Amino acid sequence: MPTSPSDPAEPFRPAEPVDLAVVGAGPAGLAAAVTAAGLGLRVALLDAGDRPGGQFYRHPAPGLGADRPEALHHGWAEFATREAALRAHESAGRITYLPLHHVWTVVAKEGDWTLHAVAGHAPDERAAAVTARAVLIATGAYERQLPFPGWTLPGVVGAGGAQAMLKGGLVLPGKRVVVAGSGPLLLAVAGSLAAAGAAVPAVVEAAAYTAYAGRVPVLLRNPGKLVEAAAYGGALARHHVRLLTRHAVTEAHGTDRIEAVTVARLDRDWRPLPGTARRIPCDALAVGHGLVPQLELATGLGCATRPGPDAAVALEVDALQRTSVPGIWSAGETGGIGGAQLALTEGELAAHSVAAALHPGQTVPGAGRRVERLARRRARLRAFADAMAAAHRPGDGWTGWLRDDAVVCRCEEVPAGRIREAAQDLGARDARTVKLLTRAGMGWCQGRMCGPAVAALAGQEPAADRRPFSCPVPLSHLAELPATDR
Repeated sequence: MPTSPSDPAEPFRPAEPVDLAVVGAGPAGLAAAVTAAGLGLRVALLDAGDRPGGQFYRHPAPGLGADRPEALHHGWAEFATREAALRAHESAGRITYLPLHHVWTVVAKEGDWTLHAVAGHAPDERAAAVTARAVLIATGAYERQLPFPGWTLPGVVGAGGAQAMLKGGLVLPGKRVVVAGSGPLLLAVAGSLAAAGAAVPAVVEAAAYTAYAGRVPVLLRNPGKLVEAAAYGGALARHHVRLLTRHAVTEAHGTDRIEAVTVARLDRDWRPLPGTARRIPCDALAVGHGLVPQLELATGLGCATRPGPDAAVALEVDALQRTSVPGIWSAGETGGIGGAQLALTEGELAAHSVAAALHPGQTVPGAGRRVERLARRRARLRAFADAMAAAHRPGDGWTGWLRDDAVVCRCEEVPAGRIREAAQDLGARDARTVKLLTRAGMGWCQGRMCGPAVAALAGQEPAADRRPFSCPVPLSHLAELPATDR
């Protein structure tokens, strides 16, 4: 073993399998790793990032000299406690933390699992492999984007991307930023940008908050969420940010950079209502329509999926976070978008489940009661997450925003008209056929950005792709694989 297993120049190759390999060091993966180590398991925690915390707990690089990184976060104490536990377990040899390790496939091998990763940054990437008795997939999610004319202009960024710029780089996407799309993330992003000094003329929410009216019992069971929502509302009021519900940005305008957006009122199916368009000047647009679970590793293993109430595909897991594939667990956003508190809960619950499976009959004082509390909390938070997802589910009429010349696939520059032609005139009835006819989804992002839009234009619900690789892999890494792993 190298003296510093976290150094990607010296790839980690343990002599014997660890008990649990956790993929992803966000809230779910971090909670799972430290809980599992506390239960006596030997853990490897692999993450594509260079620091623990994932996207939610993204924090500035040390060189930026941020005095109070916690000021940009909610629930920072939860992260700080678990990061301290991670470092303590790492020092004691119970956790091997492997940053800058992007796992691209997981293969079964002689009753165990081998995780292959690309370690480090180009051009100094190295192949790395970890063997484990069990695997927990906590790969999180990425933003869902619904395209519109002008969304490729400089200055148009994802809502989560704008938040990442602020948290990780202490920079704003612009001085006057419109925040648009759908979902509760918009309120957090707008509040953060305004507090950091940006002018936010409007938060443009495509859904209507009246959609929560039928879920009052679920809301009352989660008073903390109501307090959080009230805090966001108060922040918007203090900064004089206008909230426009059942509205959408239907076009961005500009030449070298975004200069303004057109905002229109929507009907119940998200179709723009004639005569309601208005223009709002801005120099940046932060836009996103919720999150989509990142499932490539899991679906590559054959894990079963389910459609979520937000029209996104998520993993099917049981009450103990087990997937349909024995030996593979999941926690956090991979099982459906639910936020950091739910991810922390599911990560801890999954760790108890893995420990019980690997060491049957071994009892830990108080573990049973803890699992019961975690299960109750998970059910409560998951019910709220499902209500939230249903309330902000994109309406079918959003494709009415798209002129035929509007780009849908940014990587391959495929406009909406070509996708409509493939579906309506050439007989394409699924996203894969559209992809073959138009190249939509064949670019660098492999359909992660345009996939939901292509499926909608083809008249299909989004489906999870089964891919052999979850990220680009150098050919030299494939050549170095043992024959049994190819």
